[in-house]
Amino acid sequence: MTEQPDEKGEKDEKGDEPKRKQRYLSGLQSSGTLHLGNYFGAIRQHLDLQVEGESFYFLANYHALTTLHDREAVARNTFEAAATYLALGLDPSTALLYRQSDVPEVCELTWLLLTATPMGELERAVSYKDKVAKNIAASAGLFTYPVLMAADILGYDSTTVPVGKDQVQHLEMAREIARSFNHQYGEKVFLEPEARLGTAPIVPGIDGAKMSKSYGNSIPIFATGKPLKKLVGKIVTDSKSMGDPLDPETCNVFALYALFADEAEKAEMADKYRVGAVGYGDAKKALIEKIEATFGDARARYEHLNAHPDEVEDVLRTCGTRARAICREVTDRARAACGVA
Repeated sequence: MTEQPDEKGEKDEKGDEPKRKQRYLSGLQSSGTLHLGNYFGAIRQHLDLQVEGESFYFLANYHALTTLHDREAVARNTFEAAATYLALGLDPSTALLYRQSDVPEVCELTWLLLTATPMGELERAVSYKDKVAKNIAASAGLFTYPVLMAADILGYDSTTVPVGKDQVQHLEMAREIARSFNHQYGEKVFLEPEARLGTAPIVPGIDGAKMSKSYGNSIPIFATGKPLKKLVGKIVTDSKSMGDPLDPETCNVFALYALFADEAEKAEMADKYRVGAVGYGDAKKALIEKIEATFGDARARYEHLNAHPDEVEDVLRTCGTRARAICREVTDRARAACGVA
């Protein structure tokens, strides 16, 4: 007999079944230096969740190989992402931060899941179609990407996966793959985690489009000094002069400032915009001050970690060992169900 996952946890004192203990899981595929869009879109939520339940955050370097074939860049991006999370406040005693490649069981689990994945599921994947449309080579790895993602999700008995709207389909595919595997082998090997949709706003880049490394319009989280001033100075605005009323609802500078400011500060700045008491140069200066103040301490920690890479490596290896032990248990359940244990 293989040990089955506990969906409901222990009973409370009244004998009622409580909700399952929350285990959050999310991954980050870093394509370069992390920017404000990454922070407000995902990282900040991940840091908040580490106090709500068990948190598993992996750096998806296997996934990166579907589009990036530069070994130095893959290694550098992975390290920078880990150092960024740690500098911003991820606590490895509370949340696991690990490299995907430090848990080779996910590759074994991917194969087992592939045997229960209908081709039609993969052919419907929107992200695959989008990437092919952008002239990314249609490799088998890119095509089966959702199954590796399913292994990442299902391999840790996760209960909740924080996702953006663009990733909902992948989570639904993971749930369907779990359902198909459980049905095919007649055992409830895998749990079906729920999505947790974030409330993160769209973060505009310096050109007004969604901030993205690939668009060349991003502001790095730890930019400072002259490089930060230069980037903020490039934020696109209209041609209104100082003294003219400005519209905070359509201003890219204000949209970024609002991400950092509290409600009172936002209201005050919006009022100044509407009566012409502030120009775009002043607004950009206020934004720079907010970025510097918000990330100043974290930037110092990031610089320390860059100078002491062994500290980052120790965290990744320790967390990877702990994550691997859990994934091994789940993989062994799947192997036993398939008859290859």
